[in-house]
Amino acid sequence: MVRIPVKTTSRGYEAVIEQNVLARAGVILKALLGGAQPLFVVTVPPVRRRWGKTLLQSLEASGFSPTVLEMRDGERFKRLSTLEDLAEKLVKAGADRKAVVLAFGGGVVGDVAGMLASVYMRGVKLVQVPTTVQAQLDAAIGGKTGVNLRAGKNLVGAFCQPQLVLIDPATLATLPEREFRAGMYEALKCGVIGNAELFARLQNSSIKALRKDRELLTWVIAESVRLKARIVSTDEKESDLRRVLNLGHTLGHALEAATAYRQFLHGEAVAWGMIAAAKISSDVGFCDPGVHERIREAILAWGVLPKVSVQTGKAMKLLQSDKKTERGVVHFVLPKKIGKVEIVKNIPGPAIAAALAEIRRTSRG
Repeated sequence: MVRIPVKTTSRGYEAVIEQNVLARAGVILKALLGGAQPLFVVTVPPVRRRWGKTLLQSLEASGFSPTVLEMRDGERFKRLSTLEDLAEKLVKAGADRKAVVLAFGGGVVGDVAGMLASVYMRGVKLVQVPTTVQAQLDAAIGGKTGVNLRAGKNLVGAFCQPQLVLIDPATLATLPEREFRAGMYEALKCGVIGNAELFARLQNSSIKALRKDRELLTWVIAESVRLKARIVSTDEKESDLRRVLNLGHTLGHALEAATAYRQFLHGEAVAWGMIAAAKISSDVGFCDPGVHERIREAILAWGVLPKVSVQTGKAMKLLQSDKKTERGVVHFVLPKKIGKVEIVKNIPGPAIAAALAEIRRTSRG
């Protein structure tokens, strides 16, 4: 078992990583919470079908009487309407201020259930049990929650640090290859940000190898979690340092919003965003061209990404409504070398346009 502390000013907690730990969730939560408190499991139908029995049996064996609340599956349901629906279900189920919301699913479930916990009865306890790569190594750590607006991604949200993050890599075995690969782009992102060894091991591994090698997969998740835990422990609410975690997200979010969250999985949009950020960094002389090529080749080696057809004008407009834009100035996270990035503003428009043109061209083969 790997235990990684996350120390924020709001709350200190642990990310616990272990193969098949889902079957021991009840024992761990009972010890943490000091008894069998009212538990409300927020999930989506596919996760409930595949892993719900294991989790619920574990909880019930430890004295919990969990209530399952289902939401619709997919990024396009990460909306205020879903949040309201879940809150109404909590009321009907008799949830009070002692309720514990358990987010059981991918990044969308974690974001929505986390925000639900932050606002229901002005705040109840939260436990994150992520079941996708992206959620396990990134989204479930650090307390960010939120929902999307038509104008852009995660524009309404709150910080809600969980009591615990319980990570079972075994749940990744049932993910479609596309979803697994999309999540792994976030691990590559962590390598570029601050772990050159992580990047190198991923660069030299295929997706098939990562899926088969349980030890390597657990190590990749743990190293990614350690990086994020270190950053959010220093900067809980993204006042400065934490913004480096947005590598690839500036243009990635624009691609998602421009296609109504239907064309790209989140990690795929981030992958294109990282290639674009590396191109910008090279073009403005912030990094050596070899850094751009290495990032680009590592991403593309894992398989074909969805085509990019978003035009420059539309993307530039969406960048202005991105939550990382301040007073009309877009902030980009740019790689300086593998393992080091910096936040840069006032990127020339032509450099952004050139990066968008490159990923459009690359996506067409």
